[in-house]
Amino acid sequence: MSRSLLRCSFLAVLFIIVASQPGFAQGPLAAPPHIPYGLPIPTESAKMAAAAAIAEAQKHGWTMAISIVDPGGYLVYFEKMQDTQTGSVDLAIEKARTSALFRRPTKVFQDAVAAGGDGLRVLRLTGTIPNEGGIPIIVDGKVVGAIGVSGGSVEQDGQVARAGAAAVK
Repeated sequence: MSRSLLRCSFLAVLFIIVASQPGFAQGPLAAPPHIPYGLPIPTESAKMAAAAAIAEAQKHGWTMAISIVDPGGYLVYFEKMQDTQTGSVDLAIEKARTSALFRRPTKVFQDAVAAGGDGLRVLRLTGTIPNEGGIPIIVDGKVVGAIGVSGGSVEQDGQVARAGAAAVK
């Protein structure tokens, strides 16, 4: 048996053991927050969120990719600052999509993985990226979309995403 097949088999067995433990469905990922979905964010509001995020990034000299998605995770607006690494494009979109679909900041998933144990189940959740930088955009108590940012450290990405999300009321 090849090493990669053994490794995959081991991880599958480990996941089954962890998932069968009592309390597996508890914690911050157990049930979605009680924030309903609203109508999709208008393009003009998405542009405002991106502009605020870019202003925050520029204030610190960071180059970022910024994406805004609707509640279904579909791209509404995207902007990549000059000299942003190309790899950040897909990451920004995935962070926004994760945040919209799960109605949570992506930092929740990052923290769950960092905690280990049951938190490692996040690594198998389809459609998630466990890196800070995705924030739901909430208007009138409803998720209208999300912003995703990539290009700096996860802390920098989170700071820029929070600035963008806060710009939409």
